[in-house]
Amino acid sequence: MSASEVTAAAIAARLSAAGLHPRVEEHTQFTTVEAEVPDTLSADSWRKVLDAVADADRFGLVATSLNGRTLWAVVRKSVPTTGDVGGPGYQR
Repeated sequence: MSASEVTAAAIAARLSAAGLHPRVEEHTQFTTVEAEVPDTLSADSWRKVLDAVADADRFGLVATSLNGRTLWAVVRKSVPTTGDVGGPGYQR
């Protein structure tokens, strides 16, 4: 399992422990974790949720009157450290 997958899985586990139901989705360059946030989430649970997503590269909250609140977090996959990282002509 890659480092990004481990981080995303840890975030999802911590969100579950806070009472949310996270969804993890793999993409080419990143992994996303999303969870619906109920209106009744306690202040203590909010602290746990924010601590969990702090390990992500980016995170946010989408809130609409139609769909409620969705918490999201993005963990970027590792950039290769060898090969054609810098493009043609790049010298280390």
